[in-house]
Amino acid sequence: MGRTNGRTPTRPAMVAAASGLALLASGCGYLSGEGGSSGGGTDAADVDCSPYEQWEDIGGTVDIYSSIRDEEAERMDRSWADFAACTGITIEHEGSGEFEAQLPIRLDGGNAPDLALIPQPGLLQRVVEDGHALPVSDGVRENVEAGWGEDWQGYASVDGELYGSPYGANMKSMVWYSPTYFSDNGYEVPTTWDEMVELSDTIAADGTKPWCVGFESGDATGWPGTDWIENALLRTSGTDVYHDWISHDVAFDSPEVEEAFDLVDGIVRNEDYVNGTFGGTDSIAVTSFQEAGLPLLDGGCAMYLMGSFYGAQFEEDVEIAEDGDVYGFVLPPLEEGGEVPVMGGGEFAVPFADRPEVVAVHEYLSTAMYADSRASEGAWVSAHQDLDPANLADPTDQFAAEVLNNPDTVFHFDGSDAMPSSIGTDVFWGGMVDWVTGSSTGEVLEGIESAW
Repeated sequence: MGRTNGRTPTRPAMVAAASGLALLASGCGYLSGEGGSSGGGTDAADVDCSPYEQWEDIGGTVDIYSSIRDEEAERMDRSWADFAACTGITIEHEGSGEFEAQLPIRLDGGNAPDLALIPQPGLLQRVVEDGHALPVSDGVRENVEAGWGEDWQGYASVDGELYGSPYGANMKSMVWYSPTYFSDNGYEVPTTWDEMVELSDTIAADGTKPWCVGFESGDATGWPGTDWIENALLRTSGTDVYHDWISHDVAFDSPEVEEAFDLVDGIVRNEDYVNGTFGGTDSIAVTSFQEAGLPLLDGGCAMYLMGSFYGAQFEEDVEIAEDGDVYGFVLPPLEEGGEVPVMGGGEFAVPFADRPEVVAVHEYLSTAMYADSRASEGAWVSAHQDLDPANLADPTDQFAAEVLNNPDTVFHFDGSDAMPSSIGTDVFWGGMVDWVTGSSTGEVLEGIESAW
């Protein structure tokens, strides 16, 4: 995850599940443009420093590198300002639109940040195997083991050793739509995949392209297509095959993966269904994911598959609500009453230095205290089990945290992000561009498989 591009004012994003419940996750967005910030601007005399006594008078400077920029970076900067003031630690944050490509270059060149917020377990594994990342401190390990479930701990571990602490979280199994448009035209939210296809046929017959799709994202172009495939594979083959596919125990050109591509093909490469106001299927590769969903507001298309963070792309006067301008439903299962998989992502704070001030900042970022502070700034959710819902800025954010922390929720990490980065965020992203611009499914699958 972590492909971020210039964002408009942030708004919480809400998802309505097929059961009628709402699912929301806000957090990491995929935005572009560079950005930097520094903590420490708050005067300690104006802050209650008692919560930070264990780190008092440490001082020093800690630089953090991430893909987070603009409004989201400003919120993050405010979230650690009191900590910085009370500890005397200056936190310098740099956000980059080329984070995934630049982090390995910086590491290989001896220009490592103190901490990086890495949105892909596959990239995390790479920087560990290349000998750059350090295991977390004992304090961070204790915080992670107490605050997150085994699934989240596993995403930040390599060969049983913990190398990072979970940061934000988001959900990517949602379809954005306009409740007003649906109501005006007598459309209902589908509860199965077949109902969604039938609805698409109806909307197309009524003269509107039912889907908007955009794969363009700068150096990360193609990643929105991987979300389609990952969600489809979870629905056609289930959890075990999904995880075996990520670990390459199921080949990329297996019948199971081909079935998922075929399911998506019926929507994404269907000229009757796409691509909103942007053109036909040939427009998908050059339509930015940020712009792709905006025609929902004026009836230019009816549905858009995109993560919960997409709420940030709408202007402040756009109402995100069940009866508002835009809303969302969870991408439905194949069968009525079937399990509705939840797929998403998040970032992990990974250390590359072990100076006292770096350890202190990392320890703080791994606490429920920090999660509460960041959540209070809005448009962000953590899977931390002790996150206080009262600190979330919006009731829908509160529900998202409840879902993420529900022990019955099986959270599936974004497959392309969990794979080795040379596959998941390289040839898989590129393969989706080839596929949507005309290459056959077989050619694309064989090409990705050969890269393993």
